[in-house]
Amino acid sequence: MRVLVTGAAGFIGSHYVRTLLTGGYPGCRDARVTALDALSYAGCRENLAPVADRPGLTFVRGDIRDTALLDDLLPGHDVVVHFAAESHVDRSIIDATPFVSTNVLGTQCLLDAAVRHRIGRFVHVSTDEVYGSIDAGSWRETQPLAPNSPYAASKAGGDLLVRAAHRTHGLDVVITRCANNYGPYQFPEKLIPRFVTDLLDGRQVPLYGDGEHVRDWVHVDDHCRGVQLVLERGRPGEVYHVGGSIELTNRELTGRLLAACGADWDRVRRVADRKGHDRRYSLDSTKISEELGYAPRVPFDAGLADTVRWYRENRAWWEPLKGGGPY
Repeated sequence: MRVLVTGAAGFIGSHYVRTLLTGGYPGCRDARVTALDALSYAGCRENLAPVADRPGLTFVRGDIRDTALLDDLLPGHDVVVHFAAESHVDRSIIDATPFVSTNVLGTQCLLDAAVRHRIGRFVHVSTDEVYGSIDAGSWRETQPLAPNSPYAASKAGGDLLVRAAHRTHGLDVVITRCANNYGPYQFPEKLIPRFVTDLLDGRQVPLYGDGEHVRDWVHVDDHCRGVQLVLERGRPGEVYHVGGSIELTNRELTGRLLAACGADWDRVRRVADRKGHDRRYSLDSTKISEELGYAPRVPFDAGLADTVRWYRENRAWWEPLKGGGPY
């Protein structure tokens, strides 16, 4: 099987590629991977270093909006797994244009190329944020999309284009929507690595508003395993939720991170709430569980401890990446 992975040098995409090429997905043990990434600020070639010498890996630096490049790359591939996205909400609030360009236009360019070259399956990796906010209960896959941030709106736009490619052109697509990810190699603008690296450096960390915003957390390994299950056995045209194992308020998560880093609450500073900040996300993962046998395997406390340990031991990876930004 030949697999084109977009965003392959990012946090989630690189984990997927590393796992795929080291035999972590038995159904694709002999896969050959084309890893496509533009290497923008959050894409790090070093994320693929552990598998750089694998004969099944071809790395290509390029943009999913480059139609000539896609026409050169896609022939002969069986599957596209589309992780590439602009993904940081704060950055989207400051300037939404790159999010629309990559997440909407880029996705359409990729879909058009997949149709032209008769790709066998197109897996589109999305987010729970496309649903907006939910006060109680959990979203099912049939919930209407109601995004509240420019980032979420751009991902929802991409989701709808993927659905349209299935209905209009018969492209074999599946969409995954996941909870908040965490784990090694996550770019340090995101909450957990930002807090961990700042605490390790003796700095204060910011807590938005009253700290009572709720998020569901999934380890990147569980998320990628869910993506692989959907790739192998998901029904064409369907959406599957890949939920985590725990819902926490941001204040509860902060407390756990302080404890893991040996810090006290005097290292926390309160900051004004983010514009349009969704109060709570929660996915119902019954569908992927019953149809494909998915369940998260990484207990949150163990996964968080391993993540903190990784950042503690890999300062050389994250120190060069920290340098300002809308964090």
